[in-house]
Amino acid sequence: MIRVSDADFSFAEEMEKLERENINDGAIVTFTGRVRARNDGHDVTGLFLEHYPAMTQVALHNIVEQAKRSWDINRVTVIHRVGQLQLGDNIVFVGVTSPHRGDAFAAGEFIMDFLKVNAPFWKKETRTSGDAWVEAKQSDEDKAKGW
Repeated sequence: MIRVSDADFSFAEEMEKLERENINDGAIVTFTGRVRARNDGHDVTGLFLEHYPAMTQVALHNIVEQAKRSWDINRVTVIHRVGQLQLGDNIVFVGVTSPHRGDAFAAGEFIMDFLKVNAPFWKKETRTSGDAWVEAKQSDEDKAKGW
């Protein structure tokens, strides 16, 4: 399941969906990203995310399909928020189920790494020093290249 929305999500509800009637998978790995108060030396007061919907859906679908080809995984949930977010708000949720923990961990990390560099989201931080668009980090690019 892939969803891009301005609506918040409930970690508990998303976890329950991954677990519901799932007797084949012994591992569930999740990641939740949230808006933090400090980033790269700047005091942050909020985050604005925008995207190009048609491109975003295709990119996220391709990332999930690549993970499914690379690891023995079954259920996958990717939720990414857009719009204006406040400190502590959820930004992203990735959940992966697998018969084995190694595949679940690897696939979850892969999805997040590729989402950071290949999904067309643009982030503008609201900072105490003024708003600024967030540039892609070389460390994220390097991490994705490692796969």
